[in-house]
Amino acid sequence: MTAAVKKNHFDQRNLTLLCDFYEITMANGYFVHGMKDRIAVFDVFFRDVPDDGGFAIFSGLEQVIDYLENLTFSEEDLTYLENRKLFDPEFLSYLRTFKFVCDVWSMPEGTVIFPGEPLIRVRGPIVQAQFIETMLLLTINHQSLIATKTNRIVRAAKGRAVLEFGSRRAQGYDAANYGARAAYIAGAAASANTWSDIHMGVPAGGTMAHSWVQSFDTELDSFIAYARAYPDECTLLVDTYNTLKSGVPNAIKVAHEVLEPMGKRLQGIRLDSGDIAYLSKKARAMLDKAGLSDCKIVVSNSLNEYIIRSILIQGAEVDTFGVGENLITARSDAVFGGVYKLVAMYDEKGELVPKIKISDNIEKITTPSFKEVWRLFEREDNHPLADVITLEHEVIPDGGPYEIFDPLDPTKRKTMTNFYAKKLLEPIYEKGKLVYKSPTLPEIRQRCLKNVSELWEEICRLDNPHRYYVDLSQELWDLKTNLIKEYRNK
Repeated sequence: MTAAVKKNHFDQRNLTLLCDFYEITMANGYFVHGMKDRIAVFDVFFRDVPDDGGFAIFSGLEQVIDYLENLTFSEEDLTYLENRKLFDPEFLSYLRTFKFVCDVWSMPEGTVIFPGEPLIRVRGPIVQAQFIETMLLLTINHQSLIATKTNRIVRAAKGRAVLEFGSRRAQGYDAANYGARAAYIAGAAASANTWSDIHMGVPAGGTMAHSWVQSFDTELDSFIAYARAYPDECTLLVDTYNTLKSGVPNAIKVAHEVLEPMGKRLQGIRLDSGDIAYLSKKARAMLDKAGLSDCKIVVSNSLNEYIIRSILIQGAEVDTFGVGENLITARSDAVFGGVYKLVAMYDEKGELVPKIKISDNIEKITTPSFKEVWRLFEREDNHPLADVITLEHEVIPDGGPYEIFDPLDPTKRKTMTNFYAKKLLEPIYEKGKLVYKSPTLPEIRQRCLKNVSELWEEICRLDNPHRYYVDLSQELWDLKTNLIKEYRNK
């Protein structure tokens, strides 16, 4: 992160009441029924990978922490609630002196994640644990969605740089700012968003729009002016009038007649329209013939992972992709679908009571109790083999033997050996005290890229990826099955 990076300005806004109204009505209800101190356990998890992909990327934890660190009810909040004439005066007094006291565990940001496994686990008084649902979900859902989409695009680019160009098409300024952050975590090299550079350390960059070229008498005049203003970082937009007849020839002319006499080189040209595969190959040939083989070709224009893959198959000569609306909005599948479900409560004796939500849709049946998530890695080369969700007290021994099975078809079983196991959930808060030191953004990005690099290639396919198994331990599967039978037989 650069020296200019400042702390997020998240805490300048009071977002405590950015919640679903039912979270307040339930909190009040728990309070008046004497349940405010009953301890509950909630899980954040998601059900499906966007775009039918093989995995997702976890992002947004730092902003969750910002929210929890600033979770207080202002007098304005309390006046609003009082004026609704719905809430018990003692409940409002409780909110006036509110102090967050929950325990929170989370996967680290940048972790590769899969459906069904707890990403965040919250344990604490049910009034508090229930109340934070909306902010946890909207934060994790948005950034994990954009990170997941970005990584698909980065993988399609096959090692070429991807720039996030989507600010003006994002659904609001928070979506633009935090979307740029998530994109950088997932592998984008930089963003067009200046705010995200100042406040979060996402490298920002950009050159010119077509309006720059149009504002001069000629295209050549605009290129000359830009080259003189930015001789060290000169990338010229060559498709305003005619890419091959004027744009590229004028860029070559400026390279030779303006930049080279200054001892500088033309850094790049950008294509923003037309047949990118065809134009990039023609432009590359023209640049090479002119002795500008070091000049990069940047392309944009409503790109996505499938277009990028297609034009590369066609032999496109591209060094950098600028991707806008399809990245920052995750346009092809714009819902991440994370949920927040009650999985356990503690009774008056302090004993854990597993809770389950039953549904006719099997994918909506929750996995009960207080759980851990383990990732099993191949000892030889660190490839993840499977994730296993266990009850808290269970331990998966390194090296095995350890039997895993498909929760949807328990007859499909495999005995694992020669592996090591790692818990994925880390403590973030203990009784409301922050015990976690957030890594820097480059460190989060490095974790993400390392996690993805360790996956089997078959899991990373854009289409029909290999299914990565998230299994339940035998003890947890038995508990879940017995609870389903118990509730369905009532």
